[in-house]
Amino acid sequence: MYGYQTTHVAAQFGQTAFLYHIVSKWNADPDVLDNDGRSPLHWAAYKGFADCIRLLIFLDAYRGHQDKEGCTPLHWAAIRGNLEACTVLVQAGKKEDLMVTDNTGLTPAQLASDKNHCQLAFFLGNARRLLDRHCDGNSRLGKLSKLGLAPVLWCVIFVLLITYIHSVILGPNLPKLTAASGLLAWSGVFLATAGLFMFYRCSSKDPGFIRMNLHDSENKKDDEPLLNIEINHPALLAGNWSQLCATCKIVRPLRANHCSTCNRCVEQFDHHCPWVSNCIGKRNKWEFFIFLVLEVLAMLITGGITLTRILTVPFAHPSFRARIQYAFTHLVGATSFLVVDFVLFFIVFVLTVRQANQISRNITTNEMANTMRYSYLRCRW
Repeated sequence: MYGYQTTHVAAQFGQTAFLYHIVSKWNADPDVLDNDGRSPLHWAAYKGFADCIRLLIFLDAYRGHQDKEGCTPLHWAAIRGNLEACTVLVQAGKKEDLMVTDNTGLTPAQLASDKNHCQLAFFLGNARRLLDRHCDGNSRLGKLSKLGLAPVLWCVIFVLLITYIHSVILGPNLPKLTAASGLLAWSGVFLATAGLFMFYRCSSKDPGFIRMNLHDSENKKDDEPLLNIEINHPALLAGNWSQLCATCKIVRPLRANHCSTCNRCVEQFDHHCPWVSNCIGKRNKWEFFIFLVLEVLAMLITGGITLTRILTVPFAHPSFRARIQYAFTHLVGATSFLVVDFVLFFIVFVLTVRQANQISRNITTNEMANTMRYSYLRCRW
């Protein structure tokens, strides 16, 4: 009835393990169509079973199948407002998947908006813009976007250092430094420079990218097994389907996650930092944390020295108003540095405290934001 095969029924009820069993042991077709032209991937997307979607895409199920209504699996996930299902399909898909229209001429994003799934419509619209940027990677704008904000942050720190040295340490309108205060003042420069070195290491170092296992299903011979050998990974046999990455075609280690910006899986993925232009993961998290600590200490010392220097300027009438007016008219460089240093200090300090707290609890930013998605964390809360 309705042309349903065993794989359709398994997908309709979210029976990922059973679906895996019948495909691996009985060679069931994961891409078979029912009477309405719907594949198991259509049904898994409609019902919102993300683990089934991951498995089917891993098995090279075709994402572009359109049923009698012209709907792809992404259309059905958008109709039902299944955000996680859409996320898996978008990450493993291409720009064209977001532009396919059904028989009524609507894209998945337009369908989500039509069904009042505002958050999902925003996600799909933003995903299209991101994929447009990735596809335009060979253009000058695309190459600049790949650099991220690391060059900007590098220039900001460098300009602040030059301003501090020129306008605070060597400022002509400020009192001469004593040996002790001079040593402390230059220690701020040393810490900031050391922080720049750690920033370079964090930005250029491999954060823990996991080697992708891309296999070309189109070049497979008829007598080759449908499944890659890694599908027999112990984690999958134990039912941990969230470790299956449909994009990288790998069974990733526990605590690894796929970065949509880098389009790679990262071990102990913390977050993708646009200011570092790199992911923060297992291999560079300590460089990132040390960079934050060094810059916080540098800003604390340089800000304290700058404030002390401004307040110790000799005045005939040392009123507070007179000092403020003098600082903004004769000590422009030092005052500007103090204001910027004060703002940046609190931003970076909060981030540093947050990172220190997470390191002490052995948890990442990604895990904090998605606690209920990870079974190994649920017992801790």
